[in-house]
Amino acid sequence: MGIADELAEIPLVDQHCHPVVLDDLDGGELARMLSEAFDPAPEGTSGFDSHVGLSVRRWCAPVLGLDPHADPTDYVARRTTLGATESSRRLLQACGTSDLLVDTGLPLPNSCSLAEMAELSEARVHEVVRLETVAEELAATEVSAGDFGAVLAEELAKRATTAVGFKTIAAYRVGLDLPPTPPPNAEVWQAADRWLARCARTGRYRLDERTLVAHAVWSCLPLGLPLQVHTGFGDPDLTLHRADPSLLTPFVRALPEDAAPLVLLHGYPYHRHAAFLASVFPKVVLDVSLAINHTGPRAAAVLAETLEVAPFGSLMYASDGVGLAELHHLGAAQFRQALGRVLEEWLAHDVLTPTDASRFARMIAADNARRVYRLDSR
Repeated sequence: MGIADELAEIPLVDQHCHPVVLDDLDGGELARMLSEAFDPAPEGTSGFDSHVGLSVRRWCAPVLGLDPHADPTDYVARRTTLGATESSRRLLQACGTSDLLVDTGLPLPNSCSLAEMAELSEARVHEVVRLETVAEELAATEVSAGDFGAVLAEELAKRATTAVGFKTIAAYRVGLDLPPTPPPNAEVWQAADRWLARCARTGRYRLDERTLVAHAVWSCLPLGLPLQVHTGFGDPDLTLHRADPSLLTPFVRALPEDAAPLVLLHGYPYHRHAAFLASVFPKVVLDVSLAINHTGPRAAAVLAETLEVAPFGSLMYASDGVGLAELHHLGAAQFRQALGRVLEEWLAHDVLTPTDASRFARMIAADNARRVYRLDSR
């Protein structure tokens, strides 16, 4: 059995994804959700005119009963005939995942629940708690500025009893130059006073106070769960250079010895920066998730560039599928293909043995995530 055949049979652990939306979408809505953009593509073009769109036609169409490279109009029609729920079920089950680690902090209309996600995928589903969402939910209550810091820490401790990890989108809100020490209580109180007053005045609960984001991050570290950190590209809310993972270096140096792993998500185009951090700080692990779908036939190059310096025990699979089950399926299908191409090239150049290739494939596809999140003990 070749390494590509072996990869096709390994049950994946998708260590970072989101719920799917169970609305029946028209062609325009579906095409828009293939992109990270908020707005539709320019007139005369479509979200299908991208590597993601090409990949949907190549890899998802056969799962829904169409020929590979089906026309976008035929694809949308077939998805409509099957319905969003049945289409999502077929696509999620075709991923071949044993476990999904789901970030529940991105509310999309008609997103499925964790229980529905488990039923659709026939996989074990675990929750990853988004720090900023917890803080924003608390801000909508009667909590005072003086109590906010302590109440947030208590709520995170409560969530840690059922979750497998935390996640921060500091890259979007304040940038990744997180402070190497916890902010003092007085600064937390002052920041909470400013932010809560602004929330009350505007009716908009969006955590963009640097001190409060830092407080949330430092409050979750003693709880023993891995912390996922968005790095690299994303949607238009993000200013890219502030999402460079190398900005985290002082923070990483200051992590307590007993801290759980720090998980760098996405990375691209800074995936080599993330790989460097993983190579010199054993607590740092990473994925390239979002980049797999968006780079299409170049996904193998992105994986190879990441593995230039990242230890093989630090890289994990993730789809970052969000909203559309197509994105979960593409992540799985193209990851298997890309990693297979990388390992086959190494075998051809006598870099490693077939036994090594098999072990590294299983590590990256599933075993590293099982170890990092202690999934086998759950």
